[in-house]
Amino acid sequence: MKLWNHRKTEDLGGGWLPGKPGRKFRAGGIIPKLTAAWADRRGKIPGLPGYITENISEELIRLEDLVKIYDTGALKVLGLKRINLTIHRGEFVAIMGQSGSGKSTLMNILGCLDRPSMGHYYLDGVDVAAMGPDELSLIRNRKIGFVFQSFNLISRTSALKNVELPMTYARKGKRFREQRARVLLERVGLGKRAEHMPNELSGGQRQRVAIARALANEPPLLLADEPTGNLDTAASVEIMELFSQLHKEGTTVVVVTHEEEIAAFTERIIRFRDGMVVSDQPNMPRKPRQEKTGSAGMPGQGNTAVPEGEEEPC
Repeated sequence: MKLWNHRKTEDLGGGWLPGKPGRKFRAGGIIPKLTAAWADRRGKIPGLPGYITENISEELIRLEDLVKIYDTGALKVLGLKRINLTIHRGEFVAIMGQSGSGKSTLMNILGCLDRPSMGHYYLDGVDVAAMGPDELSLIRNRKIGFVFQSFNLISRTSALKNVELPMTYARKGKRFREQRARVLLERVGLGKRAEHMPNELSGGQRQRVAIARALANEPPLLLADEPTGNLDTAASVEIMELFSQLHKEGTTVVVVTHEEEIAAFTERIIRFRDGMVVSDQPNMPRKPRQEKTGSAGMPGQGNTAVPEGEEEPC
């Protein structure tokens, strides 16, 4: 039976894929099938397969009868109950609910950090629900930018190097990585803080670095899980205004939150309870403050650094 090489293959236009040299996949596996589908629709695609590199669907996210079951042995718990949901490219959406509502479970599935027990999850036109770890890793690196409550920055390296990290995994060249990282830090108003370590930055500034990092590989989807949970009120407003600006520039932003004040910045609010969607309504977004902006045209931010684990004062 014909085998194809994970590192270099005619099926992918002679492109290179991450992985161990010499790793083999049987012909007809998930990557060749998906690549063939995109080749039919968009022509021959060099490098990575189209489901990684191409944006082909105006429905960026589509969930069909999505179910998540947690099997604890003696007990099975329904985390999500037949979720049907569509998020279009360019939307700014809040997913709300109290603890145990299913919103975090959904976030993990949307971020390809977990897989549903049943149903379909179409991301950019491709059903990723049945993909294996290797394919999901590629999807996360190229299609999704993550912003977390706890920032998740590497403490022993600079803001610049933190932003470069996703591009390193994507095997971008050193010069390209540094140039793009500086552009992104400038974009979030931290151009002059590129060489600062995380503990030399305030909480709001650290979250801005995390947002710049999330944008490194130009993902079509930005997922933010309680992004203001560790910030004071002023910094929270600035971060949400930054998300609003990114949304206006065309980025699809999905924010998971339990705070009404944070959801007020979005254009659509989806509410969860007991693993189900109980409300899905448009929202008139909160208007940004009229104040001086940073160097990249983003909302202004304080420059006072605080010790690690502490937050900037109101």
